[in-house]
Parts: sequence; C-alpha cells; structure tokens
Amino acid sequence: MEAILLTLMYFALAVVIVIVGLVIFEMMTRKYKDWDEIHNGNHAVALSITGKIIGICIVLAFSIYHSAQLLDTLLWGGIGVVLQMIAYLLFELFSRKFSVEEELKKGNVSVGIISIGVSIGLALVIGASIT
Repeated sequence: MEAILLTLMYFALAVVIVIVGLVIFEMMTRKYKDWDEIHNGNHAVALSITGKIIGICIVLAFSIYHSAQLLDTLLWGGIGVVLQMIAYLLFELFSRKFSVEEELKKGNVSVGIISIGVSIGLALVIGASIT
C-alpha cells in the first residue's frame, strides 16, 4: 500500500511541476501564446512544447529513480525546469540567422523538431547527472 501511495504522490508532484514549468515557458514567450498557437494548429509550437514536457519528465524520472524523498524530486524538478529554460534561451542565442521564437510562431516545423531535440537531449544529460 505504501508503494501505491508514493506513486500517487510522485505523480501529483510531477503534474504540478510540469504545469508550473509550462506556465513559466508561456511567460517567457513574448511573440505568441503557446496554447493559442496549438489551438490554431501550429505544429512547430506543439513540437516545442512537447519537448519541454518530455524534458521535464525525463529529469523527474531520473530524480525519482535516484532519490528517496519527494523533496529531492521537487528540488530536481525545479532545477530541471530552470535548465530547460536556459537550454531554450541558448538555442535562441546560438541561432543567429533566425529567431527561434519567430520561426515557431510562423509554424516552421524544422525549428520545432530541433527544439524538441534540444529539450529531450539536454534533459537526458541533466537526468544522467543526478546521482
């Protein structure tokens, strides 16, 4: 019974961290609103958001696997969200020939695919560093 309770608590904590992360990412996006773009069928933004969700969840999964307390998962979840934001900002910075945010708004699926790759790839690195 204790395992079921812990699973439910980790699940609830993960949902909260993902939602908070998505709210923070929504505030970072100045040229469009994520959920409006998704509602309008913008596949590039949908890919980018998918990467962020999966990225945060990967960090949380590693955290749950390597920690014995909910507090550790909360801490690593917060670190994961912050590092995902930094990854997005670095992606924008190093894409000097175009603005990632503008290209996502235009629906450039290629940029959305790279965005999902950056989020998932760096999440694996972040997650692997949790010991």
